[in-house]
Amino acid sequence: MLDMIDPVFAALGNPTRRELLRLLRDEGEKPVQYLADHFVMQRPTISEHLKVLLDAGLVSEQRQGRHRYYRLQAAPLQAIHHWLAPYERFWQERMTNLEAVLAEEHEKTL
Repeated sequence: MLDMIDPVFAALGNPTRRELLRLLRDEGEKPVQYLADHFVMQRPTISEHLKVLLDAGLVSEQRQGRHRYYRLQAAPLQAIHHWLAPYERFWQERMTNLEAVLAEEHEKTL
C-alpha cells in the first residue's frame, strides 16, 4: 500500500498540483488550456504537472481530437485518508487530554 501512496504524497507536495486538483474538483473536467490559463507559467509546464498527477492516479486524461481533458480521480486520496486516520485519532486524543488538564488547572485557580 505504501508504494501506492508515495507517488500521491509526492504529487500533493507541490502547490501548483494542489491548485490543479482544486480546479478540477470545483469545476469538473477541463482542457489543458483552461487549466493553464489560471497560472502564470507556460502550458508545457502545466502539462508536466498534469503528467505527475496522472502518474499518481489523481487525474484521468481523455483525448478529444487535438485536445486533452483532465478529470479528478479522488480514489487515491481515500488511501491517503486511511493512512492519516491513526494520526488524526492520536492528535484528537492529545487535544482531549490537554483540554482536561487545562480545565483542571482552571478549576484550581478559582
